[in-house]
Amino acid sequence: MTRRWAIASLAAALGAGALSGTAAFAHAVLVRSVPPHRAVLGQMPERVQLWFNERLEPAYSTVSVWNEAGAQVDDRDVAVGPDDPRRLSVTVSAREAGLYTVKYRVLSVDGHVVDSRLTFTVKGKRS
Repeated sequence: MTRRWAIASLAAALGAGALSGTAAFAHAVLVRSVPPHRAVLGQMPERVQLWFNERLEPAYSTVSVWNEAGAQVDDRDVAVGPDDPRRLSVTVSAREAGLYTVKYRVLSVDGHVVDSRLTFTVKGKRS
């Protein structure tokens, strides 16, 4: 019985360690974007907005929008939502049709950095 108890205890401890290790490696994950990744739009949106599953650290979270020529086309007014600390946004100044890349780098309040990108296409101009 003692040996069985020791094996069961060891298995439980290893299982708990594996679960806590998973939680320790959690990081901010993009859960929604406006416009959505690979969207084809009739006109340019005024803002790009990104929502994550964790609160963001405003001082270390950025988002930028780039056109096909490699020029940055946002107003550089990046903001973490005051009403939702999981939302990051920036105003888009471009009006032309084309393929756009949204680059983001965020630091969640748990200290993990996520660096990624998404794209969208505009078929018409913003009025």
